[in-house]
Amino acid sequence: MGKYFNQKIECASRAEITKIQDERLVETVKRVYENVAPYRKKMDEAGVKPEDIHGVADLHKLPFVTKNDLRDEYPYGYLAKPLSECVRIQSTSGTTGRRVVAFYTQHDIDMWEECCARAIVAAGGSNEDVVQVCYGYGLFTGGPGLNGGSHKVGSLTLPMSSGNTDRQIQFMTDLGATIICCTPSYAAYLAESIIERGQRDQIRLKAGIFGAEAWTEEMRRDIEDKLGIKAHDIYGLTEICGPGVSFECDDQNGMHINEDNFIVEIIDPNTGEVLPPGEKGELVFTCINKEAFPLIRYRTRDISFLDYSQCPCGRTHVRMHKPMGRSDDMLIVKGVNVFPSQIETVLMNNGYPANYQIIVTRRNNSDNIEVQVEMTPEMFSDSLTEVSAREKRLIGDLKSMLGIICDVKLVNPKSITRSEGKAQRVIDKRDLYKQ
Repeated sequence: MGKYFNQKIECASRAEITKIQDERLVETVKRVYENVAPYRKKMDEAGVKPEDIHGVADLHKLPFVTKNDLRDEYPYGYLAKPLSECVRIQSTSGTTGRRVVAFYTQHDIDMWEECCARAIVAAGGSNEDVVQVCYGYGLFTGGPGLNGGSHKVGSLTLPMSSGNTDRQIQFMTDLGATIICCTPSYAAYLAESIIERGQRDQIRLKAGIFGAEAWTEEMRRDIEDKLGIKAHDIYGLTEICGPGVSFECDDQNGMHINEDNFIVEIIDPNTGEVLPPGEKGELVFTCINKEAFPLIRYRTRDISFLDYSQCPCGRTHVRMHKPMGRSDDMLIVKGVNVFPSQIETVLMNNGYPANYQIIVTRRNNSDNIEVQVEMTPEMFSDSLTEVSAREKRLIGDLKSMLGIICDVKLVNPKSITRSEGKAQRVIDKRDLYKQ
């Protein structure tokens, strides 16, 4: 199969990509206007008609769609095809309010699985590989997406789903898994478990495809060192299709967006203004090759920037930087914007494992942030004086990074609950939305 799953598309010229996007955008906008009442209402209110859209250059004229819009129209409001033509739903893991339900025709499933197949091949996968999928199956998009992509590549697929670490390691060793797909926090936990059991020399992994939560470069290197693999980032969201919206190649310098299927913009999260290439802002995606649930200008709340420079891998699709946080769950502590990834960077640069929790409280109208960090077994044997000195060093380094003082509490190894899905890094106890 070689370096690309679909070389003609993945290495298309900028002019070819723009032509595809122009044609598909015009068709999608017309279809959505005719078939999706909430979107037609939004366009009418904005004074925009389908005939005003001639290509990507006109995209900025169209209104945004948000997760709240989708929740308000749950479940069928944004459906653009008859239910009789839909073959599957997937749903967000939503913690509050109504879930977002996304619909798929068979065409949509095929498109999504090809996106994941491109990601697997970019990570070095082929029909000679054994792909162990440890993302959750069912309504969550992670398992089904990578499972289908692995099938398209022709790899032997182990549909493990999440959890049951004993079984994960048994199948990994017995069947010789070469590529693993899961959340980065679970990959770190698996690495820890494999090393503890003395089975590091029994695994044959060469690559990992990790997504569904934020992670830092320091965490990437830690996972790579412990498992002896190359760790590739993958990005997606249920509303757009699931994992495979973008993916890393071997150069690990940003995730290639599948631009034949999605148009990307970066906007100012406060004003909605489209920002020029290279500027940091909120990612906005428009689906141009989906039938059942084609969202136009969907605000992701993920903060990133775009890189249009030529990638050494030969792929021409624009790359997005690993999201640096979210515009909606970003912590504002003492008036300072704080991203958990900044704290993780400081911890891992100081030799701590990626097992920590950030607890934010408010006392007497003053914010307080405490970072609880697990010690390694070696650190745990240190004297209380040394532990106290370690805490002080972290307080100083965090102040340098964030500009505010955090409390630091070093805790016993394995005392912070491990996650087999998305790790809960932040506990905000401030009740900020109560009047």
